Amino acid sequence: MGARVVRMFRNVNLENRVHREISKEKPRVAPRHAVKPQPFAGSSEALETAETVNQKNDPLLSHLRSVYVESTDPAAPPPPAAAAAKPSKEETASEVAERRPLKVILPGGLYSLAELTEVPKGKLTIAEALKALGSHQHEPKKCTPEKIAQDFSLDLKDTKALLEFFIPFQVHVIPPKNEKVKKIKAS
Repeated sequence: MGARVVRMFRNVNLENRVHREISKEKPRVAPRHAVKPQPFAGSSEALETAETVNQKNDPLLSHLRSVYVESTDPAAPPPPAAAAAKPSKEETASEVAERRPLKVILPGGLYSLAELTEVPKGKLTIAEALKALGSHQHEPKKCTPEKIAQDFSLDLKDTKALLEFFIPFQVHVIPPKNEKVKKIKAS
């Protein structure tokens, strides 16, 4: 019953409403942008535009040469204000001193990543992170955050955050309740 009532109200004065909409003045379409036809390859206009594109602009080149961009790692400490363009032997020695040898090395296979021998201070490899997390999880009194920070040359605050927010996977094997259950034998 409700659908009939709605249909009746919808169809009331339908023809007059349609005529009113049709008789309304339609909005004008915006004028199209005048497009210049593309010159073909052999025309003189095409040759002129190619010459202007390939021509060097001396003022722009001089401005480009004056631009100097320096990029640094946001995690690295800022360089000294009076840094020379060529690093001295002391600076290269300090860069070498900021690296430390690896504590844990995973056995590499045929398709493994390039073998690392040293890492920057304050950073860990995945193997070292898993070793530190696992040793702290198994022996928290022996492997304290201070000891881990000292062993791997880390910041104490970062080490505490690492131990708090990251947990290595644990595998629990639940033995069957009865002995009649089939077991997978080692091959």
